[in-house]
Amino acid sequence: MKKKILLLCTALAVLLPAGGCARQTPEHRLPENITQTKEHQYTCTFENESYSFILDLPEQPDGAPLILMLHGYGDSAEGFRSSVHLERQANPLGYAVVYASGGLGWNAGMDADDKPDREFLVSLADYLQETYALDASRIYAAGFSNGACMAHRLAAEAPETFSACVSVCGMMPARIRAEQKQQPVGFFQITGGKDAVVPKNSDGSAEHTDAPAIEDVMDAYVQSAGLTLSATEEAGRNGILKKYSSPGSRKQVWDLFFPDGTHGWQCGGADTCSLILEFLETQK
Repeated sequence: MKKKILLLCTALAVLLPAGGCARQTPEHRLPENITQTKEHQYTCTFENESYSFILDLPEQPDGAPLILMLHGYGDSAEGFRSSVHLERQANPLGYAVVYASGGLGWNAGMDADDKPDREFLVSLADYLQETYALDASRIYAAGFSNGACMAHRLAAEAPETFSACVSVCGMMPARIRAEQKQQPVGFFQITGGKDAVVPKNSDGSAEHTDAPAIEDVMDAYVQSAGLTLSATEEAGRNGILKKYSSPGSRKQVWDLFFPDGTHGWQCGGADTCSLILEFLETQK
């Protein structure tokens, strides 16, 4: 068995220039069959499921934070990257960015789907951190729509890996809320008032679904981290950004609401990529 693990790690080191072999534990299993298909682009498998990812590294990856980008339903890593290009702003700031793809959509916990997306994303983040000597304390996830729902799941179920997450037009499924850990995690939520996907108390839409209202979800993030409202600012088109923090804590929670915002990456006319990086810079 030890010989097989050694051979696998050696093979991975050839495919992805590395700084070591990733941990091999039940919760942090290695992705398998990693194959480079194009520049920066790779395919792999995990528990017999197929995945792909695109990796953009800064000039000096040693000690860099990592942002895991999660596409919406029906999109892909390549499509999401080409539409948002977070790496163009993030790489010069020293961030590594990986766009992952899990088929048509992510298993965000809305139904009985047993596809091991959470385990894979934890494994991918752990592998990249070990391989490129990234900062294990600054591994983040950010997603849009279905990918944003997956970001809520990672924040709820894997806070030991993802210290902060970002949801753009996403909600937390009812089952994930029920299983949510109490470990503090930084979180940034962007919501459009006219977005029918996200249940809200503000428009009564939460009364018609089992999923919790996004206001209640955000209150839970704030309370679990022991934060208080520290600033209220304007953003984009009539957007209100509430920032929650605590002296001496690297955790912050940001809640950005656009009354006229719809379901889109730029749901309120603000520069979403810049806002995400501004938020993540507070998590140092």
